[in-house]
Amino acid sequence: MTRAASSPDLGRTVYRPVRGGNALEDTVARLVQTVRLGVVAPGESLPSERDLAERYGVSRDTVRQAIGELADAGYVERRRGRYGGTFVADPLPVPAGPVDAAELDDVLGLRRVLEAGAARAAASRELTDAARTQLDERHRATAGAEEADYRRLDSLLHLAIAEASGIPSLLPLVVENRARVNAWLDTFPLLPRNIEHSDAQHERIVASILAGQADAAEAAVLDHLAGSEALLRGFLI
Repeated sequence: MTRAASSPDLGRTVYRPVRGGNALEDTVARLVQTVRLGVVAPGESLPSERDLAERYGVSRDTVRQAIGELADAGYVERRRGRYGGTFVADPLPVPAGPVDAAELDDVLGLRRVLEAGAARAAASRELTDAARTQLDERHRATAGAEEADYRRLDSLLHLAIAEASGIPSLLPLVVENRARVNAWLDTFPLLPRNIEHSDAQHERIVASILAGQADAAEAAVLDHLAGSEALLRGFLI
């Protein structure tokens, strides 16, 4: 199989280096965009893991994990042997339907403001023992969740952070916003390796809030949200 032809400018765009903070999610999103834009057509082979790692500026292990996620989701398949490699699925999974880019920008932009602000507010106040216990329990429940329950428990953890902010009117805004985001997240498979990364980020967020480190809590939330945002844009736009 040969690789699909594409313009040099398009190739440089989809294969540009990814950010360091969410390398796995960004690599998954970039590969999905490559497939969905037709840069590599169904049945065609992707560049080698080594080539992708060099282009994205990430480790081969990160590329290997990203390809594994997409194979699990049905976007690519791995073949062994002399003519082996990673090939785009033919046919591709049926997308959930077009999502308006402006609407996605609006919802995700609001999410950054609401959730980063909630974490900062929670870390800036003296939390009650009950609030600290709830945050810890929600965090531990999410970290130990089965895949089928993960998104529900992840949402409950984020809502617990909003509650801990001590701003009652903030919670319904976060609830409404997360409901819209979750509806989009539910249109594509949960990625197991992304769960591991998400759990590590949750640990930093909760630890920063409980330690009263407002700047660190806000930064950790923004880093966390950037990962899921990359996946949403990759799969939906």
